[in-house]
Amino acid sequence: MSRTDFDTLLEAGCHFGHLKRKWNPAMAPYIFMERNGIHIIDLHKTVAMIDTAAEALKQIAKSGKRILFVATKKQAKEVLAEKASAIGMPYVIERWPGGMLTNFPTIRKAVKKMATIDKLTEDGTYKNLSKREMLQITRQREKLEKNLGSIADLTRLPAALFVVDVLKEQIAVREANRLGIPVFGIVDTNSDPSNIDFVIPANDDATKSVEVILDACCAAIAEGLEERKIEKLDQAEPAEEEENDEREAGRRERPRRERTRRARIERPAAAEEAAPAEEEEAPAAEAEAPEAE
Repeated sequence: MSRTDFDTLLEAGCHFGHLKRKWNPAMAPYIFMERNGIHIIDLHKTVAMIDTAAEALKQIAKSGKRILFVATKKQAKEVLAEKASAIGMPYVIERWPGGMLTNFPTIRKAVKKMATIDKLTEDGTYKNLSKREMLQITRQREKLEKNLGSIADLTRLPAALFVVDVLKEQIAVREANRLGIPVFGIVDTNSDPSNIDFVIPANDDATKSVEVILDACCAAIAEGLEERKIEKLDQAEPAEEEENDEREAGRRERPRRERTRRARIERPAAAEEAAPAEEEEAPAAEAEAPEAE
């Protein structure tokens, strides 16, 4: 079943490209026609490529890996933050911090610094500081929260990058390409699709267009997360059954072990009782022997 359809994309204005003079020739396979000096994107290809990208995103989410969403342009940042936070994925909507992927340990240190400030504020350690120092720390915390707050739970490199406007976010795309991280991107007619692993040809300047595409992709990710949860429950049930079977076997084995233990205790006692009787019979036999002679 298709994640979206032609009419939905048409109503959202996904087919509008840039002016002909601004086009990138590498986007020629995805352009349907030119009208009034503006390129029109082939939405039939867009529908097919959204389905391909959504299926790949679903499999990544199902495997338990993280997908980083990136959109710093004002038309897309709010809608992207809403959709990404709804499925629990990290996102960047402010300035892309250079080296965020290629120098990830340094970014993690900045995130840990934010957590350290919170911890020391809660214990009251900063109460002894002057107002000036407190103001500096507060401003530093706000700046870190603004730039890195949305990736605070990203403890390792993401498995994939979803980018809105690959031309504007070319630094992020370059870093992902360098590390071999697959890139999913909404690519307009003025962008180069050659560095994008999963191209979604569409209008990246209209909020409605971005929202429709994100709806389809985020729905696929939500499905992948749900399937992962169900698989975990299915795996947990046999484990519980095995544990219960082992407990039941242990209960059945316990009386048997008790009987064996008692038999081992009683056996030496019976042997001791039988030994004196044999000793008494032996002298009697010796006494009878001389009379026979």
